[in-house]
Formats: sequence, structure tokens, C-alpha cells
Amino acid sequence: MSTTIILLCIIAFFAGFVDAIVGGGGLIQTPAGLILLPNNSVAQVIGSLKIPSFTGTFFAARTYLKKIKIPFKRLLIFTSIAFAASFTGSYCLTLVSNRFMKPVILLVLILVAIYTFTKKNFGQETNNQNLNFPWYKGALICLALGFYDGFIGPGAGSLLVLAFISWLGFDFLQANAHAKVVNLATNLGSIVLFTIKGSILWPIAIPMAICNAIGGMIGSRVALARGNGFIRTVFLIVIMATLCRLGYDVFLH
Repeated sequence: MSTTIILLCIIAFFAGFVDAIVGGGGLIQTPAGLILLPNNSVAQVIGSLKIPSFTGTFFAARTYLKKIKIPFKRLLIFTSIAFAASFTGSYCLTLVSNRFMKPVILLVLILVAIYTFTKKNFGQETNNQNLNFPWYKGALICLALGFYDGFIGPGAGSLLVLAFISWLGFDFLQANAHAKVVNLATNLGSIVLFTIKGSILWPIAIPMAICNAIGGMIGSRVALARGNGFIRTVFLIVIMATLCRLGYDVFLH
């Protein structure tokens, strides 16, 4: 068991690093958790992995917010909606299968990858200089992707980044800062639900959380130092990895 925990902690570090830059850390953690913890239920594995996801996102968000300022009112609205939506999504996950959604998400991500790859200036500059937008647009993003994160999960952070860029006109750094705060709320919503259900393996979740947090702090600092071009490259890599993972689930698994 100690070897398993060490492997999971190493994986959690890299997941936190990638997630801080552009989201998608769950693509690294979730398959590893399911493979390395075969004797535990899926609910226990997924519930336990939400703890390191939360801590890594927390420290990444804190680093981003030191440089990227988000109005408190916007923060409160976005996180409240995301929390409630994620809690609801995780509850629905305990009732029904989410397999029917995977082909839909696969198609969406293929379009995302094509669009990002061909549109070279995507997310490289802020199209909305004052970052003013109808509040309902941000609320809809948090509602839809909050539910998605609680119900399905893979690539939620990357989809948040995409939504904030394409619909609200943010650049990658602004989008990342907002995505981290929203993702923090979605993780917390799921954690509350899985805690109520008694599905979290704390002896595994806590050491993974520490490693994920360290990865998150380092990753966010690298992203801030390297800028939008670097984040765009990592974004494309993570989207392609998501496509491969979901493609395997849909066609082969």
C-alpha cells in the first residue's frame, strides 16, 4: 500500500502542475487512481481524488489572484453558482450513468482542438479590455460547467478556460484566474457530496493533496512567468490528451 501511495503522490504532483497551467489535471489523476486502487469503488476513488484537486486548485488560484484581480461580487456569484451546480451534478452521478454524455463531449473537444490550433491569436490578448460583460453569461458558464464537473469531470478546467476566452473575451491569463476560482468551488461542491456519502479515503487523499498543492503552486508561477503563448501550447496538449482519453472510453473501453 505504501508503494501505491507514493506513486499516487508523484502523479498528484504532476496533475497539480498541469492543472495550474491550463486545467485538465483530472485526466492524469483519475485513470491512475482507478488503476492503482482496483479494490475500491469508483465513488471512493473519484471522491478521494477531489481532495488533492481542491488543494492544488486552491494554491494555484491564490497565486493567480495576486496578479489578476477579480471583483469580489463577481467572485461570489460565480463560485456560489458553480458550487451548487457541481453538488447537483455529483448527486446525479450517484443516480444515473454518465456514459451517454461522453460521445457528445468527445465531439466538442475535437472542435475545440481544431479551433484553437487554427486560430493562432486565440486567447493571446484580451478582447474585452474592461472585462465588463453581461453577468448572466458568466453565470451560465458556471452553471453548465459546474454541473459538468460534478457529473462527468474530465477536462472541466480546460473547458472553463475555453468558455471564458471565447464567450467573455478574456486572454489566457485572465481566463485561467477565473477558471481556477470557479474550479475551486466545483471541487468543493463535489467534496461536500462525497463526504456526506462517506466516499473519501482520507489516508490516501491527504498525502496526495499535499503533493498536488506543491505542483499547483509551481505550475501557476510558471504560467504567470511564461505568459499566454506558453499556456496556449499546454492547452492544446491537454485538449489532445482529453480527446485520447475520452476516445478510448467511447470506442474501446
